[in-house]
Amino acid sequence: MATEIRTLTPQPVWGYFYELTQIPRPTGQMEAVTRYMVDFGHRLGLETGQDAAGNVLIRKPAAPGFEDRKAVILQSHLDMVPQKNSDVPHDFSKDPIPACVDGDWVKARGTTLGADNGIGVAMAMAVLADPTLPHGPLEALFTVDEEVGMDGANGLKPGFLRGRTLLNCDSEEEGKLFVGCAGGADLDISFRYRKGAPLIDGDVPVRLFLSGLKGGHSGIDIHLGRANANKLMFRFLKEAVRGYGARLASVDGGSLRNAIPREAEAVITLPGDNVEMLWELVADYQDLYRLEYAGIEDGIRFMAEMTGRPDMLIPEEIQDDLINAVEACQNGVATLLHDFPGTVESSSNLALVKSSEGLIEIKILARSSSESRKTALLSSLESVFALAGARVEYGNAYNGWQPDAHSPVLNAMQHVYEELHGKKAQVTVMHAGLECGIIQGVYPDMDMISFGPDLKHPHSPDEAVRISSVARVWEYLKSTLANMPVAV
Repeated sequence: MATEIRTLTPQPVWGYFYELTQIPRPTGQMEAVTRYMVDFGHRLGLETGQDAAGNVLIRKPAAPGFEDRKAVILQSHLDMVPQKNSDVPHDFSKDPIPACVDGDWVKARGTTLGADNGIGVAMAMAVLADPTLPHGPLEALFTVDEEVGMDGANGLKPGFLRGRTLLNCDSEEEGKLFVGCAGGADLDISFRYRKGAPLIDGDVPVRLFLSGLKGGHSGIDIHLGRANANKLMFRFLKEAVRGYGARLASVDGGSLRNAIPREAEAVITLPGDNVEMLWELVADYQDLYRLEYAGIEDGIRFMAEMTGRPDMLIPEEIQDDLINAVEACQNGVATLLHDFPGTVESSSNLALVKSSEGLIEIKILARSSSESRKTALLSSLESVFALAGARVEYGNAYNGWQPDAHSPVLNAMQHVYEELHGKKAQVTVMHAGLECGIIQGVYPDMDMISFGPDLKHPHSPDEAVRISSVARVWEYLKSTLANMPVAV
């Protein structure tokens, strides 16, 4: 039962996390959760406010004897990525998350869990609610709509925050202290046409459906080599069109810009005499994909079935340009960092391909910790689709977070970690986008670190957070607050 989560250790953290699972909070639907946070701050009798962007800020005075310590900001985002398996009847706009305990992990049944970033929110709430903890002046910043566009962080204004030391609780590997992250930008691509093409006499309609992929976070998981459902679908479509006389009526793959696409479907028509050969081709491609992704993807399913006749077809010249462009589009890791071996510097995620009447929309999220290489990657992607006759627009650009080798909070947290665990924490950078880079743009003198417990497969229905890791990180957070240096 989900309610058993409330009894896990540390109980205050898990109790607040359970409450968050009961509040629908997909990106773009922040009213209920921000109201909950404002009420929470008022119930504690703490100074609580909200800015024009919707971000919630709660201030807690220093514990007796700690008034001279550096003020610390605990920062997490309130929204979650709404992803579910196709056979799960879940409505993220109103249904609680079906969370459960599985050994040393908390996960959900067929949906994302929301531990990204609900665990960070719950830890900050537990700190605010505990009157016995030693700490200096505290601010807890809960940002909105991070997962699509980082709207909350982009809406921050100078003067809203007083502290200049920020602990971002949105990382997902215990024992690592993150001191930098990638920036990113969206490419919004569109093919437009006035009128669809009529169906061809004698052709029959077939629905193609690709599913069972792992998906995941397009920053954190991009280096794992997982399959992209859009790339696989269009690879098949190219052969079906070229060799079997297929015509494309519609396509729908992926859902969110920062999630690796897990499913894609398309409706095609083709000569009736070729249908049996198409069934064989689909089976062959399923076998091929399973072979190519052996050890990475263990559940790829590719199916075809007869379906209802579509009203129109995508015009042949648009169809061919679309298929060729998606086939040529770079997807996955582009470059690696030399200073942090094994860490991705630049990548792209072909996140969404969707057709409607007279319009085909494509969304790509490009990331890089280098602004120049981000620009180059975006330019390369733009060129592919511009050559195909598509319209390409940029959007939702955000800066990366540049490491500071002389960070006082890094030194303090390294010392605390070694005292607790007898070893050094790993200092590294993250390819995923964090709000730190945006916050740094508003508050250039902000000293920041990002950390958190073990969380696997965020942005997918396999998302899970490690129970024992949450307990250790909670102790680490408390010790960090108790050992912050004196303000100068």
